[in-house]
Amino acid sequence: MKLNTQIRFGVRALFDIAYHNNGGPTRIASIAKRQKLSPDYLEQIFKKLRNTRILEGKKGPGGGYYLARRPEKITLREVIQAIDGPIDLVFCVGQLETGVEKCSLSKKCITTYIWKELSDNISTFFDSITISDLCRRAEKQGIIKEPDV
Repeated sequence: MKLNTQIRFGVRALFDIAYHNNGGPTRIASIAKRQKLSPDYLEQIFKKLRNTRILEGKKGPGGGYYLARRPEKITLREVIQAIDGPIDLVFCVGQLETGVEKCSLSKKCITTYIWKELSDNISTFFDSITISDLCRRAEKQGIIKEPDV
């Protein structure tokens, strides 16, 4: 199992806004420079984060992207789901919640429940980590804050 680049870069960008600019308006060029990411690729990710009200944008002087909520209220699970949808390790796990049968073996398959339990455990883990937790970890590691200029 791998987390895709949009998820990884999205988490890094949200951390960047929270850590380097205290969650306030941050220019995408600054985030891209500090995180060594493409501004165009960040725009694609930010669109998903704006659509799910994790991130907001302000145009004009003093504008940029900022967190829609305090960093301790944004979990990694929310970010993952905003970018990539539900955390279902295999396609049949979603059918347990929706009741929509996606596999002809669903009523006979014993492994569906194993994948569901694993998906739930992963979701719980990501629910326990917030953007604020990442900021505390960065402080412990001695990462220097570089505010927008």
